[in-house]
Amino acid sequence: MPKENQLSRVGAIDLVRALTMVLMIFVNDLWSLKGIPAWLEHVEGGVDGMGLADTVFPAFLFIVGLSLPFAVSSRQARGDSPLSQILHVLSRSVALLVMGVFLVNGETLHDATGVPRLVWNVLSCICFILIWNSYPKSMNLWLQRGLKALGAAVLLVMAYRYRGGDGTETFAPQWWGILGLIGWAYLAAGLVTVLAQGRLIVLSLAWLAFAGLSVAWAAGKVPGVLHIIPEAIIGGTLTALVLGGAVIGRMFQLWQPKNDNLRMTLAFAAIAVALVALGFYTRQFWGISKLSATPAWLFLCSAMTLTAFVVLYWIGDVAKQGKWFGFVKPAGTDTLLCYLMPYFLYAAMVYSTLQLPELLTTGGPGLIKSLLLALICVWIAGGLSKLGVKLKL
Repeated sequence: MPKENQLSRVGAIDLVRALTMVLMIFVNDLWSLKGIPAWLEHVEGGVDGMGLADTVFPAFLFIVGLSLPFAVSSRQARGDSPLSQILHVLSRSVALLVMGVFLVNGETLHDATGVPRLVWNVLSCICFILIWNSYPKSMNLWLQRGLKALGAAVLLVMAYRYRGGDGTETFAPQWWGILGLIGWAYLAAGLVTVLAQGRLIVLSLAWLAFAGLSVAWAAGKVPGVLHIIPEAIIGGTLTALVLGGAVIGRMFQLWQPKNDNLRMTLAFAAIAVALVALGFYTRQFWGISKLSATPAWLFLCSAMTLTAFVVLYWIGDVAKQGKWFGFVKPAGTDTLLCYLMPYFLYAAMVYSTLQLPELLTTGGPGLIKSLLLALICVWIAGGLSKLGVKLKL
């Protein structure tokens, strides 16, 4: 029977992360289509409801949390001190914030910057890879440092040259971007997980606190003085999504070595039912909304991701059928690299003047095109990983 700290990797976590990333790339490409079902797309702000696209981002946050207890246990097993673990959380958070800010500034880029938006995004992604690539140990150390310094220098020049809006706005965080929001939520949840030192009660109380913050934020009861804290933290919802995953991850760590999968599944099913009940109860007050990050969105998306994790655990880890999903494996192990791939593909399509026939941007054929785009991104990321390009924060 494996010891707790030997459970360093759970196949189901990689599987649910991989499928979520494929879905993320897929729904992010829906803007290029027309004549597709409304339930696939994002629901507009102020509307009570959510489409498939509204469930992907919270699922990814929940999965980030699922991985946290395993990451902390792994570092403890290597002898890392709590301070070292905290510094690691801080460095990963800073990296995600930097990436998020550069990509979000690309959304409002003005011609005065001197480069088009597609070039800005590609340059940003190349610099991210140069700075945060996990270079082979056999590679010359000074060459590694030189490549990292080159990436950082180019980003600094880009930030200096940046002009947005009407051409007068300078480089700024704006809304931090998707990666930045993940960075803030990861920062808060990661610090809690490190300081909890495996105590499930601490993680559970932290989840309750941030879920309570989500309710207070929705009700407008969070004191204005606290609004200086990034909304991804003080709003409660995004951090609660990550901490919810951390609670489940820690429960799994404690329970799985007992080889009582049935009881563990029933316990997780009960939690999922409770979350659904909370979701529908709070919906009557603030609705379900991704853009407003309402409590109902938090609870329902947590329940859905937990259910997906349990199902994939039975398929991949218990039934040993993870090979069914082998074609998306790189999206679970090289996730960040997969996320960056569409920026390269979009630029390549535009600058090659490739024009897709209307058939491939409409209805069912269009959806197949977007799915194929996602799978191509996974395939390219997997190939790059074999060549030594591995984004590890």
